[in-house]
Amino acid sequence: MLAETICSAVSAAGVGIAAVTAYRKRFLTATRIAAYSLVPVGLVLTGVVEWVAGIAFKPSVWAGFGVLGLSWLLFMTTRAVERRSGTTRAERKAARAAGRNEAVAPAASAPSLGAGAAPGPAAAKPGKKREAAAPADDFSDIEAILKKHGI
Repeated sequence: MLAETICSAVSAAGVGIAAVTAYRKRFLTATRIAAYSLVPVGLVLTGVVEWVAGIAFKPSVWAGFGVLGLSWLLFMTTRAVERRSGTTRAERKAARAAGRNEAVAPAASAPSLGAGAAPGPAAAKPGKKREAAAPADDFSDIEAILKKHGI
């Protein structure tokens, strides 16, 4: 009841100020003041003021705000600790991904790179030397691309 009375008084004062402003031939400003001054009455008529007053004076609502504040404080604390430790979320994600890749096939690239780099029995023949050199060059290009991307 008190909140509704205060809102009505504020609206009446605003309409009075708007009337004085309109008397001074500042109609645009007077219209804006009148619009702002009618907002509290509109809130009273829709029941918003009663709802807000009911929430503001309940201890359970304030306890809820306290819990929300505590959770925000915990989030900010963990972020600060994470920043000081130097590891970012992206670094941890990359480390986990690298660990998973090694677990799937830890030495999968070693045979393919070793076979292309090491000369086989076909390289010993003089006529086949160019054919054996071509796959080695291909693998070295692929190896360079993989090293460039950190794989």
